[in-house]
Amino acid sequence: MNVDASGQDSDSADEGSARGALYESRRKIFPKRAEGRFRRFKWLVMLITLGIYYLTPWIRWDRGPYAPDQAVLVDLANRRFYFFFIEIWPQEFFYVAGLLVMAGFGLFLVTSAVGRAWCGYTCPQTVWVDLFLLVEGWIEGDRNARMKLDAGPWTFDKIRKRVFKHAIWMAISVSTGGAWIFYFADAPTLAYDVVVGNAALVAYSTIAVLASITYVFGGLLREQVCIYMCPWPRIQAAMLDDDSLVVTYNDWRGEPRNRHAKKLAAAGEPVGDCVDCNACVAVCPMGIDIRDGQQLACITCALCIDACDSVMDKIGKPRGLIAYATLNEYQSNMELATDNGTTRINPKKVRDADGSFVDQVRHFDWRIIFRARTLLYMGVWSAVGVAMLIALLNRDRLEVNVLHDRNPQYVLESDGSIRNGYTIRLLNMIPEPRTILLSLDGLPDATMKINGLSSDDGRLFAVSVDPDKATTLKVFVTVPARALPDGNESFSFIAEDRSSHEHDRYNATFNSPEGKK
Repeated sequence: MNVDASGQDSDSADEGSARGALYESRRKIFPKRAEGRFRRFKWLVMLITLGIYYLTPWIRWDRGPYAPDQAVLVDLANRRFYFFFIEIWPQEFFYVAGLLVMAGFGLFLVTSAVGRAWCGYTCPQTVWVDLFLLVEGWIEGDRNARMKLDAGPWTFDKIRKRVFKHAIWMAISVSTGGAWIFYFADAPTLAYDVVVGNAALVAYSTIAVLASITYVFGGLLREQVCIYMCPWPRIQAAMLDDDSLVVTYNDWRGEPRNRHAKKLAAAGEPVGDCVDCNACVAVCPMGIDIRDGQQLACITCALCIDACDSVMDKIGKPRGLIAYATLNEYQSNMELATDNGTTRINPKKVRDADGSFVDQVRHFDWRIIFRARTLLYMGVWSAVGVAMLIALLNRDRLEVNVLHDRNPQYVLESDGSIRNGYTIRLLNMIPEPRTILLSLDGLPDATMKINGLSSDDGRLFAVSVDPDKATTLKVFVTVPARALPDGNESFSFIAEDRSSHEHDRYNATFNSPEGKK
């Protein structure tokens, strides 16, 4: 054993150096701009999602003079959530929980049907990276120009382009953080306060934090967020099965690949459709080679399909060398091309003499999407949605809550009658003032008195309640000595709005000494 001057085993050190570093250094990725139907679809999704995010806080919705007119608003101060004609109170948070359940099963459904389509098209990381790459390509040029600029010396032109690019990235990032805070306050008012410096510190802090995250994640880290930080690539494997559609390189027709296919074909050698042009690698925003098989880094954005299809069109080959395919479909065709795995891939086994595919080659059948697993996810997703819709359409916007005084539980009056005290909250959950009739049901001889409303006793009172607020009342219920119940007795407070035919009932208890007086 050799020991160096530091006391370290030099043989072990040499072995460690030979093995290389524990972590691979990041290789910069310069994706080429793709053209094709999937790229156009990604542009459309980016336009829709960014439009929804940036513009939604500015949409107005008239709810009358007693409620905010912002269509989508999370009113933390008043603990309300407004979504167009829907208003959610804190005790109705189960609607938000239901939406989260629907989102989860929706993600399971999409993944089991078409793989990581969420990652490739609608994930915020993907959308903002696409936007940042669009800016980068507009300023620095396409792939080759960006690679040349990055490798070149720091000239004035390079500095100018880099400063301009990062300035636009930062503007986008600040706009992203700014758009987020507009969901929590009136957008025009808050925007003015932010510009003139009158907004709260939390608004500026939120903008700074979200702008930093957007800039770092979308502009600097990019694919590293998907590979190393996001848990979904590791979870999604449990959502896939042999009939899930994923982006696949069909090597059963592409191998053996060669850039001199015509010469080899003329010599009678087996040649696949892949001409090894690396167009699929050049357009990949994750920097992977789809021809190496399924990989954790693949977000199934399908840009490699567009790139490959364009090459197939140029050389007169059918599209689909790289395509969405299921594992069962791929394995069936691979067995055909290799004689059930006994030989190397021979593309002649999957083609007729005229070059068309033989009948045994399996192609995509859209009916495979409607299988037991996806139907189960769809059923659960639909059931939760229908249940929430029914609950939403049938919910009352009037509630009464009652809290019995605990100390004392009852008071003995001088005439022998017993009085109980209650704190009643009337919840008017519409943005309009209205008159609520509060009455007793049960205890036929009992009367009630409402502090601050009337000095007289009665069994029915009209209470004016404020719009979209809870009104608190102090109520005393008195039972005369001749009608005292034997111990505790149940009765109800009834709140009713006769104009809207809404009513609510709260079952309460009247406490009295044991035995009638």
